Amino acid sequence: MNKYFLKPIAAFLLLLSVTTCFAQKKSSFKVIAFYTAKSDLAHISFVHEANKWFPEMAARYGFTYDSINDWSKMNDTVLAKYNVVLFLDTRPDDSTQRVAFEKYMKNGGAWMGFHFSAFALTPSAFPQNWDWYHNEFLGSGSYVSNTWHPTSAIVRVEDKKHPVTKGLPTVFTTQPNEWYRWSNDLKKNPNIDILIAIDSSSFPLGTGPKPHEIWHSGYYPIVWTNKKYKMVYMNMGHNDMDYDGGTNKELSSTFGNEIQNRLIINSLLWLGKK
Repeated sequence: MNKYFLKPIAAFLLLLSVTTCFAQKKSSFKVIAFYTAKSDLAHISFVHEANKWFPEMAARYGFTYDSINDWSKMNDTVLAKYNVVLFLDTRPDDSTQRVAFEKYMKNGGAWMGFHFSAFALTPSAFPQNWDWYHNEFLGSGSYVSNTWHPTSAIVRVEDKKHPVTKGLPTVFTTQPNEWYRWSNDLKKNPNIDILIAIDSSSFPLGTGPKPHEIWHSGYYPIVWTNKKYKMVYMNMGHNDMDYDGGTNKELSSTFGNEIQNRLIINSLLWLGKK
């Protein structure tokens, strides 16, 4: 065969090989993010930001990312198509959806939740009426209080050997956030591995004006995993907004911090690993 004819064939085969490898990389694992984006403007701001940032990371790290605000899609058929589920702000309230999610997790599914996805307060629009999720799965129980205004925190890596914290400095500063305190002591739960907690050098944390909105001492986990499940919860996900000035302008970005972004992508890649 003519050598000049072989060259374009070889070039085509090389291109086909590269394209095939790229396609395989692109579909290495599949992520679906559920959200509501109807409550607090700070949570809505985070959801919109997340739905821009995660597709960029999907292109860079080779996974697919879908997002949806229709919680009825949390069923066995849809969940079976995905390797990782994200809760960007709220959680399912319908009992059928809750059963499907619990089944998904108990059968080896993976999950990452942000900030408000762990919120539960009775009485409120989000009561603690899902014991498996809040007490068994998350381990945190009910919401107790939070810092205000949203501020950056100095945090400490508690488990340096976990894949989620790989490459992170022992101590680093986060993006501004509203930090939560919980009813359950996560340190006493043998199933909970606390990955990152507020460092004492952060205190006082918060600016008030109410005294209880400023933390002066204590131990506050902000990122943890449950050893019985493939999951990561992180308290980040509440942007600072100009509520006081009345403009409701975004004053911070959750994804504007290289170290914090590494934490998030580490978590997602670990969860998506087969």
